[in-house]
Amino acid sequence: MKVTKKVKDEMLQRFQDQYGIMKPALHYSTPFELMIAVILSAQCTDERVNIVTAQLFPEYNSPEKILTLGLTGLEEKIKTCGLYHSKAKNILANCAILCEQYGGEVPKTFDELVKLPGVGRKTANVLVSILFDTPAIAVDTHVFRVANRLQLATGKTPLEVEKGLQKAIPKEWWSRAHHWLIWHGRRVCKARKPLCDQCFLADLCPGKEGS
Repeated sequence: MKVTKKVKDEMLQRFQDQYGIMKPALHYSTPFELMIAVILSAQCTDERVNIVTAQLFPEYNSPEKILTLGLTGLEEKIKTCGLYHSKAKNILANCAILCEQYGGEVPKTFDELVKLPGVGRKTANVLVSILFDTPAIAVDTHVFRVANRLQLATGKTPLEVEKGLQKAIPKEWWSRAHHWLIWHGRRVCKARKPLCDQCFLADLCPGKEGS
């Protein structure tokens, strides 16, 4: 079954009515802290990241301070986040570039951000959306799954889904829709056992179990 524009518009209106404007689940006080938190969140829960950053940020909340930890010290601080070897290397390389090229500040454009170690397309979209009020849709595993199931946007890669969502969603809603899809994927439209009987989109969803 192909989902029409009218059905997509109804889905989006229900998302708006249900969730409204949402804030990110990651805890941060500065643009730099958010960037580090988002890097740490790869294949890790926001809850775990918040536990780690609650211990990290009080003392190490700038590129200069992170660099003083060195690789072993940073790995020790973030090891419970998973993939900590590669994350630590990327964060240190990232911090060095921020100090050398940006005066210790997080750059404000997508093109600058994606050049930083550990900052892919998803992370850059999150940062420009939350920090600099730039309309963007970051496609993580939840967004990818929910968008495909609902057929709001279909694709085999995150970039394909991102482009599809940009066409389906009004630009002024891009950033909030990112949070809607993540929250819905975590709480309702779960990977293994989606809670279709609790979903406010069940009557519209072509991917509903048993449909």
